[in-house]
Amino acid sequence: MLLQRIGNRGIRLGTLFDRAASRHPANVLILDHDLDMAPGLGRRMTVTEVADLVDDFASRLWAAGVRPSERVVVYKSNSFDITLLACVIARIGAVPVLLSPKLDGATVAELVRRVDKPHLVTDQAKLDDELPASVFDHAHQILLTKGSHPGATQLQSLAGVTRVAPVTMPPEHPTLITHTSGTTGIPKLAVHTGRTLEARYRPQASVTALVRKRRPVAVHVSFVHSRLFTALAITMLRGFPLVMLVDDDPEHVADLFARLRPGVVEAHPNSFMRWEKLADDPRGPLADVKYFSSTFDAIHPRTVQRTLRASRHRVPLFGQLYGQSEAGPVVGRIFTPWRGQAADGRCVGFAFPGMTDVRVVSMDGKPVSKSSPGYIEVRTDGRVLTYLGEQERYRKQENDGWWRMGDVGYRTKWGCLHLLDREVDVIPGFGSTLAAEDTLFSRLDELVEVIIVPGQGGTPVPVVCTKDDEPLDMVAWKAAAASLPTMADPVQWRLQDLPQTATTKIKRLELAKLLSNGSQAQ
Repeated sequence: MLLQRIGNRGIRLGTLFDRAASRHPANVLILDHDLDMAPGLGRRMTVTEVADLVDDFASRLWAAGVRPSERVVVYKSNSFDITLLACVIARIGAVPVLLSPKLDGATVAELVRRVDKPHLVTDQAKLDDELPASVFDHAHQILLTKGSHPGATQLQSLAGVTRVAPVTMPPEHPTLITHTSGTTGIPKLAVHTGRTLEARYRPQASVTALVRKRRPVAVHVSFVHSRLFTALAITMLRGFPLVMLVDDDPEHVADLFARLRPGVVEAHPNSFMRWEKLADDPRGPLADVKYFSSTFDAIHPRTVQRTLRASRHRVPLFGQLYGQSEAGPVVGRIFTPWRGQAADGRCVGFAFPGMTDVRVVSMDGKPVSKSSPGYIEVRTDGRVLTYLGEQERYRKQENDGWWRMGDVGYRTKWGCLHLLDREVDVIPGFGSTLAAEDTLFSRLDELVEVIIVPGQGGTPVPVVCTKDDEPLDMVAWKAAAASLPTMADPVQWRLQDLPQTATTKIKRLELAKLLSNGSQAQ
């Protein structure tokens, strides 16, 4: 798209912190955890210190034999190290392949095999507890950020090596590989270039242009997700103090926000759901937040309302971007305290003029009339180059320049996109499960999660989680569900027992399979 292409030199991850340090050397990065690769650096560091750390470890990888265009898989214990290592690897022209710490060892071993003899950066805990021995056969070499293991090299042992200059790769060259959510099987490996990531940066930067005051920006986003790298570029290059969270426990977040008073908060929809209780905290941990942002899935209106109500600003804003790993953000909308009250949770917004486009088509790929449901397709220069090793699978989602998102929805006469369901989650004859879940959330304050999946014979089964795991009030449930299509009786689970992706989405197909096998919450 035109505005994504003009002057697009690529996002240049390897020198991101150098450029940020040259503009705002005293700006700070604050963590709620220690870095495995540099525990002595503490939890508060300047951008200049981070730039030096990236330079140092890039030189260590070079000393370990990593060279431009080679692939380096990162699969380690959850920490902001993961994101920093992507910048480290890109700095010497190699290609980082980021795998979520939540993936099981067998899945990781298969993905490492698909990458074809990459270098593997991991740690002792992953090698001891999760990765199978076969990973040594699939990897060229194994490098450790923490601990020790026979046959692996500790990055700490390479401290003090001669620094090497950054390697600049062409903007159309692969610069990052991330994996898809894996809600429907083994995750696909999505190949990003510097140019596609820069194209994703632009619509997000246009939205954040509203943010003027340099208040802290607090982020809880999966460290392996491509979204985090555009967020890094926006905050670091504009000089915003950045707070990176590994833990979204509400009590922990309330303590941290009450002390740091962020002005901008970005998180997964499910994290915001957990943080609804922060609205009632007497310390007002969300009181100074002017802008809230969620970029992964449609968010429940109840969560938006409570979050906005927690801000003391006269007109706080909640921005929602709809997209996916393969395409980046494609449409967006803004909630205000007034729009949030009666908002339709299925409305995910409008395309970005000059940058993205969206349409809805029938099964044969032909556009449908306005307000008619169909398959959502998008156009954007932020689309990934391919699926690594699965080009034919990638091509199957293309349709004459449009990209099939795997979702079902419709557009209003004004062009607003409404998301109804994932294609694979549609329950014939039921209507939108997501809309039904929105309704239940709005009517039952005790719910912290509700997922409607097909049960035996296709009958919809609601799986519910409640505050503090209290027994569900069945009288209130029946009243709340009275206007909805017929469902089986609700099944109550603990929230932590629901199968989740790296971005905290519930794996609906896996949950349905567990129910069909008679599994119960632990």
